[in-house]
Amino acid sequence: MEMREKILASLEQNGRIELKELAVRLGIEEAALANEVAAMEKENIICGYNTIINWDKTSKETVTALIEVKVTPQRGHGFDALARHIYNYPEVSALYLMSGGFDFTVIIEGKSMKEVALFVSSKLAVIDGVTSTATHFVLKKYKSYGVVLEKDKNDERMLVTP
Repeated sequence: MEMREKILASLEQNGRIELKELAVRLGIEEAALANEVAAMEKENIICGYNTIINWDKTSKETVTALIEVKVTPQRGHGFDALARHIYNYPEVSALYLMSGGFDFTVIIEGKSMKEVALFVSSKLAVIDGVTSTATHFVLKKYKSYGVVLEKDKNDERMLVTP
C-alpha cells in the first residue's frame, strides 16, 4: 500500500490521532507526515474531519431522509450544474450521482418530517430540470461511516427449561 493510502486509511479510522503517534506507527518523520497531510488537504483529497454522533442517544430530535431525484441533465453541463444547485442548500448533508432508476440521492436532516417535506416541495422539486422525487425516511441507524452505532446487548434473561 502506498504511503498516502496508509495515511488516509489511518486518518479515516481515527481523525483525532496525533501526527506524532501516526508518524511512529507508519515509520516516517513527523515533519514529512505533516507536509503530506497538508498537501492532501490542499489537493482536496482530505476534505474535512468529522465526528460520528449517534443523535438517537441525545435529546436532539432529528429526522434523516434519503431522497431519490430524477432530473433532466442540462446541455453542456450534464449533472454538475444541478448538483451544485442542490448541494448548496444547508439542509443537504450528502449528494450522490447514481446509476439505475434515478439520478441523485440527496440525504438531508431536519427537525421533523414536515420540515423535510417542506424542503422537498418548496426547494428541491421546483428546481428546473428536476422531474420527480421520492422521499424515504430513516427509521433507525445501525451503522454510519463504518461505525456500528448500537453495540450488541447481552441477553440477561434467565434460561428456563422444562
